[in-house]
Parts: sequence; C-alpha cells; structure tokens
Amino acid sequence: MNLNWRSMYRKIAVLAAIVIGIIALLALPERQQNIAGWLVSTTMQMATPLVLAGIGGMYSERGGVVNIGLEGMMLMGAFTGAAVTYYVRNPWIGLLGAIAAGGLLAAVHGVVCVKFKGNHIVSGTGVILFGTGFSTLMLQLVWKRQGQGELIRDTIPDIVIEPLRGIPFLGSAFSVISPVVIFMFVLTAASWYILFRTPFGLRLRAAGEDPSTLDAAGASVEWTRVIGVIISGCLAGLGGAYLSIGYGSAFAKEMTGGRGFIALAAMIFGNWTPTGVLGAGLFFGFLDGLNYFIQIYFPVLLPFSNYIAMLPYLLVVVALGLIRKSVPPKGIAVPYEKERRG
Repeated sequence: MNLNWRSMYRKIAVLAAIVIGIIALLALPERQQNIAGWLVSTTMQMATPLVLAGIGGMYSERGGVVNIGLEGMMLMGAFTGAAVTYYVRNPWIGLLGAIAAGGLLAAVHGVVCVKFKGNHIVSGTGVILFGTGFSTLMLQLVWKRQGQGELIRDTIPDIVIEPLRGIPFLGSAFSVISPVVIFMFVLTAASWYILFRTPFGLRLRAAGEDPSTLDAAGASVEWTRVIGVIISGCLAGLGGAYLSIGYGSAFAKEMTGGRGFIALAAMIFGNWTPTGVLGAGLFFGFLDGLNYFIQIYFPVLLPFSNYIAMLPYLLVVVALGLIRKSVPPKGIAVPYEKERRG
C-alpha cells in the first residue's frame, strides 16, 4: 500500500510540474517562447540517436548480453546509410541499409558471446574497433577524402505541420520535425508494450534474469539472446544513420563522437526500461542542445565552448556515480549451459 501511495505522489508531482511549466511558458513573451521551442526541438534532435541506441542496448542486455559495442554499430549505420543514399539517391533505402549493417555486426557479437561464450566486453571492444576502422577506410575508398565525405542532397525529408506555424513555442518546437524523431517516441511506447505485455518480451526478460526457467519452458535461450542483440544493432545502426542523413548530410570520420557510450549511460540511468531510456536520453540531449543555445545566445561564452561541450559527458559520470543506483538483469554476461535431459 505504501508503494502505491508513493507511486501516486510521484505521478501527482510530475503532473504538477508539467502544469506549472506550461503556465510559466505561456507567461513568457512570444520571442522567449520561440527560443524555448527551438531548445525543445534541438533537444529532441540531439536525443534521438541516444534513445534509439539506448533502447537497442536495452533489448540486448535485458536478454543477458552486454553490448558496449553500440558505438561501433552506430558508426557502421552512419557510414552505410550515407553511402547507400549517396549511390541510390533514396534516404529510405539508406536507412534500411544502415539497419542491416548494424544488425549484421550485432549478429557477430551475439554469436561470439552466446554461441561461443566469449567475453562480452572483449567482443564489444572488438566491435567498436572494427566499426571505427572499417568506416574510416571505406570513407576514403568511397569518397576519396579524409575526414568527411561529400555532401548528400537526398537526406531524410522533414515533416512540416503547417497549422502549427506561427503559434508561439509550438511552431518553433514541432512545426518542422524529422520522421525519425517521431519514430523515437513510437519506438519507446512499442518497446514498453513488447517488453512487458508480449510473450517475446517475457522470454527476453527471462533470458536475462533466469535463463534456466526459460529453458525449462521449452524456449531457446541462445536464440532469444541473439535476437535481442540483433535488435540492438538494428536500432543502433538507425541511430547512426540519423546522424549522417537525418540531422546531418554527410558522413564524417568518427562522427558518433562517443554517443554510443552516452546511449549506454542513458540505458543504465533509465534502469533498462524504454521510458527510462527516453527520459535519460532527453536529459542528455537537453545538455547537448544547451551547448548550442549558450553559443548562439551568449556569444561571450564562446572561449569556453570546449568546456561547455564537456558538460554532458561530465554529468553522465555524475548521474551514474552519484544520483542513481541501477540494478542490471541478474543473468547478464553469465554464459548459460543448457541442461541435459535424460
């Protein structure tokens, strides 16, 4: 009963904070409302690759496989999405290519960790090194350049919501939005339903918490875990592609800039739940957007821009080390030996 009261108080507190925030926003002049809307839009853009990769990592680790290789999978997705779009001139096919590339690299990681019972950290490190080296090499082979490839004109088109234009705050925040950003919110809701309301979600959670029970029920622990890892790679590849052909318009060397590791932090800070990952991703995205906000509206702080850019990474350490103690699945990184019957 006490837990129910605590849960109700938390919901009331969140609802009250939202109402107070809306009232305070409406009290601002129109220019300040538009600036706030721009910050919200930038926050969503910055958070999208983090949330996509973070939810992907959640699928892998809920199944019992540590996936620190998200950074490498995002790089593979970013390169493949840009290269396929460059040649085919269709960003949607580029997205499919990025998803396939991330999923393929994740499948290798899954087989090494699950089938051959390799060390998850060593395998994940190998994935990062491969993704970094392969994408850098292919950048030079495809575009004959070092550092950054050619600009891609056929990027993912934004969705324009005309009725919102001209409305303070809403216009600058939501009138122009990427379909990948919308997919981020849809994915969060769908992942919550899949994880907690479907047989597959139950099997995945059992694979990470108590694989012997899953095995006794007649389901394959190995296949369940590998599928979870492949899903993580597909989503990480999509997040990487958003950087190169969604938010950006070219592939650059190591363009993920550590976002795969921040996605891991968002997953842990979000306690391996889709809504938690979304909240943590938006928080880190807000810190990233705040860096641009300060540089644009407070140019006097430009000499300190490098220190401001460090803020998200610094707060990741603070958040994980001091603010919240997350509990991982019990069977994570523990190889499962199938029981012999008869």
